[in-house]
Amino acid sequence: MQRLITGFAALALCCVLLWPSHAQAGVANAPGSNLEVSLITYGPGDTYWERFGHDAIELRDTVSGEAVTFNYGVFDFDESGFLLNFARGQMHYLMDAAPSDVDQRYYTEVGRSVTRQHLAFSPAQAADLRDYLLWNLQPENVRYEYDYYVRNCATRVRDALDKALGGTLKPQLEARPGGMTYRQQTARLMSQQAWLMLILDLGLGPYADQPLNAWQESFLPEVLQQEITHVTVTGNDGKAQPLVLDQQLLSPNRLTPPPATAPDLRLPLALAGVIFAALLFLAHRYAPAVYAVLGSLYLVLAGFVGVALLILWGLTTHHSAWANANLLLFNPLAFFLLPALWRSRKALAASRFANALIVLQLAAVLVACAMHLLPGVVQQNQPWLLFALPAWLAVAWSTRQRPIPSSY
Repeated sequence: MQRLITGFAALALCCVLLWPSHAQAGVANAPGSNLEVSLITYGPGDTYWERFGHDAIELRDTVSGEAVTFNYGVFDFDESGFLLNFARGQMHYLMDAAPSDVDQRYYTEVGRSVTRQHLAFSPAQAADLRDYLLWNLQPENVRYEYDYYVRNCATRVRDALDKALGGTLKPQLEARPGGMTYRQQTARLMSQQAWLMLILDLGLGPYADQPLNAWQESFLPEVLQQEITHVTVTGNDGKAQPLVLDQQLLSPNRLTPPPATAPDLRLPLALAGVIFAALLFLAHRYAPAVYAVLGSLYLVLAGFVGVALLILWGLTTHHSAWANANLLLFNPLAFFLLPALWRSRKALAASRFANALIVLQLAAVLVACAMHLLPGVVQQNQPWLLFALPAWLAVAWSTRQRPIPSSY
């Protein structure tokens, strides 16, 4: 399937670049006065990698009727070292071009919304945009280094529009405050895949909690679609006019839409922490074998999470995961508490080393809690604090107690 997509992309690329000069005029060689520029926005899909939506620039030759969409959302699984580069945060995406009706038919068939916004581009600006997009389609220019939040399919479309408009888009969007942070938008859009939403929230560091303006938040296609309705440009008469001349819903959404706001994870994770602590307490008292398994599962997961967070910070370019304060809550030290937990199951006291680790871990949790009282602390990891505090208190208590034999 991926080879088929790649092959189609290459065919579309050749059709655009190698358009014969003697053929009927089309997008590739039409004068700017014949070019109509539109932003096409596709709503979120059901699959997790489609949850952020997608968009493209459409150029339409009003004389021949040809319409081509240009988008920046293609990646190639066959690229050498793709999976390793993905893990390291060094992903390469490609630009693509396709006939508009073919491109939009796919999104319509799968139930995703399709919206067209006709933009007020002068003939010179439309021609400049067309020339830039064709230049960008050339093999030596088609790839770019992808980043989830600052260099993705929507930001590349946004930047191309801003370039053609002479830089008038960026200052107007930067002057408008954003509605959510990277973390909130991620949680909102991934909420239908709760397990993945929790993993992403756990792995995001303070970078994801910085306040955003509308320019930054337009890393999401739907935000860019909304925000450009507030942008004005200078018309042919020298007066300001809206950038968006008209907006059409070409195909309505038939999928379950994402919520309007991010879910509040504090209460669910706090309850999960309390329930785990209660289960550990009861198992330690009445079912030592269950206690050992339950406690070991928690310590192993905490250790592996800590290793993953350290790798993300120290060995990758996923800067949105750097300096993650959740390392104070979940870290590789948890592995070293496993012997103490099993000793406790056998009514043996914890070693001095284990006691020191327990004190150190509890101190780390308290430091993580206290950080939220300090000025300048950005990371919003309160849900994980509420989960980790009762969980670690239960682990600390149980490893220092001897189980009470059952009466039967």
